[in-house]
Amino acid sequence: MRVLRKVTAVAMASAMVVSMAGCGGGAKETTAAATEAPTTAATEAATEAATEAAAAASEAATEAAAATTGDYADKKVGISIYKFDDNFMTLYRTELERYLTEDLGFKKENITIMDGKNDQAEQTNQIDNFINQGVDVLILNLVQSSSAPSVTDKCNEAGIPVVYINREPDAAEEQRWKDEGIKATYVGADARQSGTFQGEEIAELENHGDANGDGVVSYIMVQGDPENVDAQYRTEYSVKALTDAGVKVEELLKQRGDWDQAKGQQIVQDALTQFGDKIDVVFCNNDAMALGALAAIQAADRKVGEDIYIVGVDALTEAVQNVMEGKMTGTVFNDHISQAKTAADIACDFLNGKDVANVNMVDYVKVTNENAQQILDIVK
Repeated sequence: MRVLRKVTAVAMASAMVVSMAGCGGGAKETTAAATEAPTTAATEAATEAATEAAAAASEAATEAAAATTGDYADKKVGISIYKFDDNFMTLYRTELERYLTEDLGFKKENITIMDGKNDQAEQTNQIDNFINQGVDVLILNLVQSSSAPSVTDKCNEAGIPVVYINREPDAAEEQRWKDEGIKATYVGADARQSGTFQGEEIAELENHGDANGDGVVSYIMVQGDPENVDAQYRTEYSVKALTDAGVKVEELLKQRGDWDQAKGQQIVQDALTQFGDKIDVVFCNNDAMALGALAAIQAADRKVGEDIYIVGVDALTEAVQNVMEGKMTGTVFNDHISQAKTAADIACDFLNGKDVANVNMVDYVKVTNENAQQILDIVK
């Protein structure tokens, strides 16, 4: 069982009762199973207090920054993002840079953020350059999570700690860091939880997602990169939540969309042509693909909430707005704010010589029409 450092969503910090990390202090470690999700009651209580909790989280972050034990003005941070034109990672890296400079005191000129261009060879060259330049810590959003072992070994040999974000290496690699005392860690969110929330958003509908009333929820799955663990788990657990609720399901199509809005639109457009009214639900592994899927649904004169349902993940501003307006059934808040802050805080922990858990998780939050405005106030 992995040891997780659980960090609640920034907007839900006070309600979810989870310890949040700060550079000057550690975070409470838990041995909860990675598949644990907050109860519906806890989620509802959390969203009711979203605005107050966001303010509390902001204050906590300020206090954490003030409590840091190191001077980071001359510390160099190398950051590589798998590709800059990913909607979610744009939000993430913007918050990461802001928090490092405004709250933690790193100089902007000492923070280098590179675009991996969705090319592992390109990103590997960037990492090699960071190592040659002697950066003090690396924060990496890998193009291919399977490259983590070789990247980790390079960084370890150079004496540079590495914080992996968003794309999780496999459990064996994470365990190796712990067993061998390697200064490497992963900060992210358990994708099983996000998939479960997607399925619950459908299962909790009055008709359980059976839009055409034939007794079976027939769905199409617009998947991200199948190698990516988030895509794998969101695909599996969204459907599992339906079957666990006793809903009979039928997969009509599962197709790779690479997290891309245009690809999501094309996949759903073709599926609607092929399957027509048989499609009850469109599951999308992220909101970018969901926004593309929505465009295809609207072009086909289908109406979300009446004859079809659609859910995504990330809580992009446009997606949350669509949930508020009934144009999307739901999404799941992938808390880039807490994740970015946690990644930066843990980088500080490494610089301060502190012990760091090998896996650090941030909770997702289910987003429906009932709490969409509160989430929008946070993400916009």
